[in-house]
Amino acid sequence: MKFTEFDLKPEILTGLAEMGYEETTPIQEKAMPHVLAGHDVVGLAETGSGKTSACAIPLVNMTATENCVIQHLILVPTRELALQYVQEIDDVAKNSDVVPFAVFGGFDIGIQKAKLKHGVHILVATPGRLIDLIWNTKIDMQQVRTVVLDEADEMLDMGFIDDVDFILSCMLQDYQVLLWSATMPPEIEKLTSKYLKDPVKIVLNRDQGAPSSLQHHFMQVRGDRVDQLLDFLSDEEGLDQAIVFCNSRDKGGDLYRAFRRKFRNTEYIHGGLDQPRRMSIFERFKERKIKFMIATDVAGRGLDFTHVTHVINFDFPFNPEIYAHRTGRTGRMGRKGVAVTMVTNRDLGNLKRLLKVREINPEWRGREPDLSNVKARSGGGRRRAGARGKPQAGAGRRQEHHGPPHHREHHSKARSR
Repeated sequence: MKFTEFDLKPEILTGLAEMGYEETTPIQEKAMPHVLAGHDVVGLAETGSGKTSACAIPLVNMTATENCVIQHLILVPTRELALQYVQEIDDVAKNSDVVPFAVFGGFDIGIQKAKLKHGVHILVATPGRLIDLIWNTKIDMQQVRTVVLDEADEMLDMGFIDDVDFILSCMLQDYQVLLWSATMPPEIEKLTSKYLKDPVKIVLNRDQGAPSSLQHHFMQVRGDRVDQLLDFLSDEEGLDQAIVFCNSRDKGGDLYRAFRRKFRNTEYIHGGLDQPRRMSIFERFKERKIKFMIATDVAGRGLDFTHVTHVINFDFPFNPEIYAHRTGRTGRMGRKGVAVTMVTNRDLGNLKRLLKVREINPEWRGREPDLSNVKARSGGGRRRAGARGKPQAGAGRRQEHHGPPHHREHHSKARSR
């Protein structure tokens, strides 16, 4: 379906044409009519499906620019996803007067207050920073018409779900809710039943274990994995840009130093970097000035890097969901991508479970291990925030929260629908 078939303002269609957007993705085709009609929506779709634009386009179209107040609120788990949303909205709205803005921790709250006072139509926020603003400013959310909860399961996993509940309880007016998630755990179901009214349910990942545009390659390794990976990347054809994931910051640092000895255009992104440094790396990566980005899972979800051709799992992911989030950095919106996962003997049980849960037909680089007598690991699902220990500074984890949900009796009236 073409974007021109929707009843969109001319300036929005012009912006989409300048972005090169002609045909909708399945989630955009299914969701946008309901969003534009004002219905609540629950969308279950894989990362990289185009749901950011499925929200951004209708919200820009529905904004009354003459009324310079917050009309749409988008809640996201990380500052990187917040900035991605603002960029997408900016691109869509470039020929209009719509003003988007993002607020998140790790940035001067005074500057954010000043910008909000000047006037914002679409606010993108991480929950902790928004609560800071609710309790320390006179931020007006009583004219919000649409609330977007993006990566809802990730917000749950990161400990934000009570914050989200508190934020929604602060708004007493009627508003539309759009909830996006890759999975639907019970806590999200509860939130959905509390705040959404007769939502339209769009499920695109139920029978789709992995995006068809993504090739899943595996490589059994023994001995020095670093040398094997460097040799593999030196010979890999069609590699434009790659993200290489590690399970720990220390492991990532060691790999980064090894990469830099062979590939100078390499950077390392992790939660310990300050915000300006992280955003500088992301921007240079998007501009294709960096070929290899070593990453912990801070970069594993929500970020759209158009030119990434390969995702490399140097360390085997902790569970199938993390695998999906990492590999979703390539093969986005129908583009071709390659995910290469290095497998040691101790990973074989997790590998067998991954192949079953994600319904992956693996392609092997080199010798294929015999999994017939390997017992698939059970469980190992989501890692709760409480099991992770203290969040690392700057990791996009919940840090700026100062406890307002404990005072929910002051805003206990649920949304009237």
